[in-house]
Amino acid sequence: MWAPWRIGYVTGDRPSGCVFCAKIDANEDDHSFVLYRGEHSLIVLNTYPYNSGHLMVVPNQHVADVTDLSAQALAELWELTGVAVRALKEALAPHGVNIGMNLGEAAGAGISDHLHMHIVPRWHGDTNFMTSCAETRVVPQSLEDSYRQLRPVVQRLALQSQQT
Repeated sequence: MWAPWRIGYVTGDRPSGCVFCAKIDANEDDHSFVLYRGEHSLIVLNTYPYNSGHLMVVPNQHVADVTDLSAQALAELWELTGVAVRALKEALAPHGVNIGMNLGEAAGAGISDHLHMHIVPRWHGDTNFMTSCAETRVVPQSLEDSYRQLRPVVQRLALQSQQT
């Protein structure tokens, strides 16, 4: 298996502070793979995806638990989750979609202090012997290609969602 993009993660310095807050504060959406910015949340590609097109909805509010979100932020988190699902279905035509949120390290949260919703497109056959035998996932599309394919669809659907 050849995955040269992983070397930055393996050998790179870990950023100080919250990676999600850094994306929220940055003005480089293309570099941060931010697909859409709402008033209370953003839609972003997962930089270390489980599958091609793995999206996340991240609230701007730095909280660890969904019960700590404001009503407006919680409503937008779900609205943008719907936008993300519609965008994935339109742009990538998956056979299914996993949606989930892990609250707390014991629940599997890799970043437990800033909650986020995962939206993962799934296709028949997207798990194969690599996952079963080598605990390795094959992600066939680059982040850059996923970003270029998804951004215009997410932008259009998010704007339509705001108008309804």
